[in-house]
Amino acid sequence: MTATSAPGQGAEYAATASEAYRAALRVIESVEPRIADATRKELADQRDSLKLIASENYASPAVLLTMGTWFSDKYAEGTVGHRFYAACQNVDTVEALAAEHARELFGAQYAYAQPHSGIDANLVAYWAILATRVEAPGLAELGAKHVNDLSEADWESLRAKMGNQRLLGMSLDTGGHLTHGFRPNISGKMFHQRQYGTDPTTGFLDYDAVAAAGREFKPLVLVAGYSAYPRRVNFAKMREIADEVGAVLMVDMAHFAGLVAGKVFTGDEDPVPHAQVVTTTTHKSLRGPRGGLVLATEEFAPAVDKGCPMVLGGPLSHVMAAKAVALAEARQPEFRTYAQAVADNARALADGFIKRDAGLVTGGTDNHLVLLDVTSFGLTGRQAESALLDAGIVTNRNAIPADPNGAWYTSGIRFGSPALTTRGFGADEFDRVADLVVEVLENTQPAAGPNGPSKAKYTIADGVAARVHAAAAELLEANPLYPGLTL
Repeated sequence: MTATSAPGQGAEYAATASEAYRAALRVIESVEPRIADATRKELADQRDSLKLIASENYASPAVLLTMGTWFSDKYAEGTVGHRFYAACQNVDTVEALAAEHARELFGAQYAYAQPHSGIDANLVAYWAILATRVEAPGLAELGAKHVNDLSEADWESLRAKMGNQRLLGMSLDTGGHLTHGFRPNISGKMFHQRQYGTDPTTGFLDYDAVAAAGREFKPLVLVAGYSAYPRRVNFAKMREIADEVGAVLMVDMAHFAGLVAGKVFTGDEDPVPHAQVVTTTTHKSLRGPRGGLVLATEEFAPAVDKGCPMVLGGPLSHVMAAKAVALAEARQPEFRTYAQAVADNARALADGFIKRDAGLVTGGTDNHLVLLDVTSFGLTGRQAESALLDAGIVTNRNAIPADPNGAWYTSGIRFGSPALTTRGFGADEFDRVADLVVEVLENTQPAAGPNGPSKAKYTIADGVAARVHAAAAELLEANPLYPGLTL
């Protein structure tokens, strides 16, 4: 199953999708031709690039087309059967189907399909945990000032009135996310926060250290999950730690939801049976539209159901419809084959780097992403990212543990296998990708800026970018994006 077709569909599906897109673009062109041109160019650019960003993928035409309907015109605050606007019966059908598919796909007691993004899903989850477990008379104070106008003293007062609640999450530089308690983020202001990291020698998650931090800090919320940690997590152990210290285990599986849905992660590595609250995006490895979900046990369901108006604005009914379509696709047997290929291909990419003596954080991967330490090439992540882009390889720079270059320039590059796996790449192609990446980095040198050494400027040896771009084009031509789709 590729992004171009739903299970059991092929050339006829692609021809129908082509007709739909050509008609849609003609309608758009009649109003604002520059948008139609940009849309065509975006498809061309995506077709011509090796997309290795771990948080990106390609949704099917069915998912994409679902978002372009009159469901976009509806306001539907509230929940299924209990809306604050009239004439929402069809939105009720859409939201109920999205939640049903999510519950069945992940084996969850409850699913909430309204969050607009993964960050929104995390905010809904945090407020639901607070509302369920904490008496919070200070919450009303948020309405007294705009959130951006609250001083640190205001936040301190609010946290105290909320019972001085605490959150323990994975640090940003060891693979966590901004919303896992990073102080500048709203999650780091809502809670007294502390971060856990990884073993400084191996880069692996140290469960004993997490447990020790939990016993000392006694958080209300223990957040597990990651955005740049290339290994699996034992969620049964994380639940044991949470239970021992009286915390709620919340798992953010936005990056690896597709591996959970595809049954690559099972047992102790499947967060849903172990966490009270699970959040995710619906794009990334799940291959749906940009949006979020919250899964929860029955204890937290009533509070999560109040995500709108507690945190969210009106639900995006057209996106919920697309979520339902994507989740229906993910329930097909072909998706399990895809998910296993995602993990296998990430391992092939990692092995390709290792045999070419490129340093990897943790020495490899067993999920969908690979984190390359580019300091051995004498580069910053910013320089490496830019040089690779010049050669037609789309990646993103990422911090590594104890990163000497900080979160902006970084010392790492994060690679992901979901998108190219959707295009049909296999182990041999990913090994070739590793070869092309190393060729670019070995032939890139830092360059001086106007005031001395620069962490951003670089030079590539003559001819390398063009040569790699041409080699990448051969791989892409053999594995076309949306084959049969013509505009």
